[in-house]
Amino acid sequence: MTSQPDRKALTRAAFAAAAVLTVVTVAGAAPGAGAAPASPAGTPKLKLIAASKAVTLDRWEGEPGVYLDLGTYVTVDGAPLELNVTRRSYKDPVVARQILRNGTHTTSRTLPAGLVKDFSGLPGFLEVSVKNAAGQEVTRSKGTFCPNNASGRLRPDAPATSHYPESCSTNPFTLGSVWGVEKGWAANSSTVDYDKPVDLPVGEYTAKVSVAKKYRDLFGIPDDHPTIKVTVRQTGDGGSGGGTSSGGTTGGGTAGQRAASPSAPSALSDPHAQHSQHSMGAGHAGHHFGPRGADAPTTGALSHALEARGLAHHLGDGLGHTDGSRVAPALRADGRRPTGRAGVPANVPKPDLRSLPAWDIAVTDGEDGDVPGKDYLAFSANVWNAGPAPLVVDGFRKPGADLMDAYQYFYDAHGKQVGYAPTGTMEWDPRIGHEHWHFTDFASYRLLSADRTRQVRSGKEAFCLANTDAIDYTVRNANWHPYNTDLSTACGQQNSISVREVLDVGSGDTYTQYRPGQSFDISDLPNGTYYIEVKANPAHRLQETDLKNNVSLRKVVLGGTPGARTVQVPPYDLVDAP
Repeated sequence: MTSQPDRKALTRAAFAAAAVLTVVTVAGAAPGAGAAPASPAGTPKLKLIAASKAVTLDRWEGEPGVYLDLGTYVTVDGAPLELNVTRRSYKDPVVARQILRNGTHTTSRTLPAGLVKDFSGLPGFLEVSVKNAAGQEVTRSKGTFCPNNASGRLRPDAPATSHYPESCSTNPFTLGSVWGVEKGWAANSSTVDYDKPVDLPVGEYTAKVSVAKKYRDLFGIPDDHPTIKVTVRQTGDGGSGGGTSSGGTTGGGTAGQRAASPSAPSALSDPHAQHSQHSMGAGHAGHHFGPRGADAPTTGALSHALEARGLAHHLGDGLGHTDGSRVAPALRADGRRPTGRAGVPANVPKPDLRSLPAWDIAVTDGEDGDVPGKDYLAFSANVWNAGPAPLVVDGFRKPGADLMDAYQYFYDAHGKQVGYAPTGTMEWDPRIGHEHWHFTDFASYRLLSADRTRQVRSGKEAFCLANTDAIDYTVRNANWHPYNTDLSTACGQQNSISVREVLDVGSGDTYTQYRPGQSFDISDLPNGTYYIEVKANPAHRLQETDLKNNVSLRKVVLGGTPGARTVQVPPYDLVDAP
């Protein structure tokens, strides 16, 4: 089947930084990447700059506005900027601490309570005022600054690579994040919010950008106000001309691409990524939509990295991807099946799979293959790995076979393979929105009665494992630069002979409700209270350090009438993420 790139995905992929700083790509780090290099100066010096005095923004035909990617950066010198952001549990607030390194001496200071409310970055950091040619202010906004945004070096003697993570998590059930900018680097501070384009007609504007006073006082940032000339131009539908924004071009190195894999595919260059966009996005011919859109998660429920792929998975670093999302290359399976007697030493490190409570819960009228006219309860679910070892599963296919034989691999503290165990099968899933190899019995979903004693609906889901979300990068051996962050690279093709799927330490895999087969048919269920159960490793086929933390429950209250069912989702402790 021939597919065409989704226009919105191409639109977003065409954003380019105004004048990209001298960029050094970020190489993949080994599992267990940890503390920043020691610095003789303990306190970083921050400054707001504009990479260019003028940018050009494209207003695509049919789009409600433009995205204010103004090419502003926060530079860091003297010492790295590093923040640890954690919460003890979902009953506790988020706490942000700045890590200060002075040679071999490390201290920390806690940022003011309530300043940081989630894991998406520093809220209200960037203040932007845009005036038209007559000097009238036409829009004013405040933006969140993620220090892990796409970044680049300021000078040749700066560290060659950044070991910090490449994006900030917007998963509502994140537990721990690490934010950082290396000494001598700069991170993009412009916020490209795909849900909130700014309605600027074609014309000339002036944007003035500054850092909010509370952050200037907190970090000692000078009160600078870069001014940028903004030209808004009309761009035709479809992006066939490869239109760019911010005065960029479609070639050359871009912020955030990985030195270790310069050929890592982007949405513009990789036909598999384009196909994935097309099959998962709103443009797929004959696709079924609900009144809310079974393909369309709640606005703001997913990270920019998820939204930017036309509701697929990570789009990947490319022109102007300032949220730091990327397509990482797949890890190749071993060249041959494991030989010798299967076995695992008793003391070998193992993964610890945990499920998050369901979120982004809504009533839709189903997906491709569902019965028209019925009501379905859709949701997002995530299983993550708390470590201390990655989950590594290889699949091997006999010639002509429909299934792959799957094996779980185990490694010692030095990364040497010390054992393996057969762990079921992988199957090719041809459904729209999947079209890749799934490891069977990875997770199951059940809708339980109010007293949680009866199962009223179930749905077992095989998974393609990909590190889509950073759930807790503060756990032991967390890998801040995981491979397999994208389904188009992680899960093989129909003609694959072998596949390696990895869930790295600290990361989780989100399956959103627009994927076929995940939702519950609630058409004939009475109104009342139910619980969505997400269970990792339900058949215990995978070996783990702990099997007692694999289940999560999320309360929902169904109402309405057939054809117009409703759902209410109470907060989960302090997390109000319906």
